[in-house]
Amino acid sequence: MELKVEIEFDQLLDAIRQLPADKKSLLQAELSSPSTDNESKPVDSFREFLLRGPVMRDDQYKLFKENRNHFNKWRTKQVYPA
Repeated sequence: MELKVEIEFDQLLDAIRQLPADKKSLLQAELSSPSTDNESKPVDSFREFLLRGPVMRDDQYKLFKENRNHFNKWRTKQVYPA
């Protein structure tokens, strides 16, 4: 069973303040314990994480290599030979 209610934060605080002390302590314990229901699943491995990432298209890779070569030449002053 699932119940979703949209209420303002202030209304939620007022409702919590009206709880008896034992229910407040139970709520506090529940909120401080790590939750497993709504947490995102951890990545199985770093390799899988990387494999799911964005990749370059062939034309983007070609442009990247051209730019890298250009910057390497510029860095070593081979663009404008003296």
